[in-house]
Amino acid sequence: MNPVLRNSLRTSSILFVFALIGTAMLAYTYRKTEPIIEASTRAEKLALINQVLPVHLYDNNLFDAYRELPADDLLGTRKPSGMWLATKAEQPVGIILEAIATEGYGGDIELLVGISAEGKVTGVRVAQHKETPGLGDYIESSKSTWILQFADKSYSESTDSLWRVKKDGGEFDSLAGATITPRAIVKAVREALKYFQLHREALLQLSKQTSTP
Repeated sequence: MNPVLRNSLRTSSILFVFALIGTAMLAYTYRKTEPIIEASTRAEKLALINQVLPVHLYDNNLFDAYRELPADDLLGTRKPSGMWLATKAEQPVGIILEAIATEGYGGDIELLVGISAEGKVTGVRVAQHKETPGLGDYIESSKSTWILQFADKSYSESTDSLWRVKKDGGEFDSLAGATITPRAIVKAVREALKYFQLHREALLQLSKQTSTP
């Protein structure tokens, strides 16, 4: 066999073996760390959920009351999203919706929106965003109180004009010189409330089949 060809085959064989070993190691590591990652993600989401819907308001296990919702323009979702139904003494007291503010400065802003059975916002938190570091940090509850202004707000046709930032004639504060992000979040929360109003009866039905995320 040509020495050059023989060396090429040997090198290829060695690279192939290393690739197999590397793939096997990655697969093993993934299997070992997947439960840890899932537990961490679950804990982080539960922490946010407890911020948008205070724990004293419900007594059920929210992760056992998870439902998948189809994509909907009012939620800003392009694929199925989730909701959690909160109950107390087996009576519905509120829900938590996953919603997306699609018009953020840096792209989509993922939100958790808590809504009481009466249609009032119990809390809003940003689950994930790509806003400019420093400039967009104020939407995070750990760095600013800005997101807290949604609590106890409700929506109706008569209040529609108020669901805007103050610069646009509404009642919501925004950071001077940075209105794109707050506009997007205010709109997303308003649309989530509209979604709740349209589907309230179905969303609060206890008998619907649930699944874990």
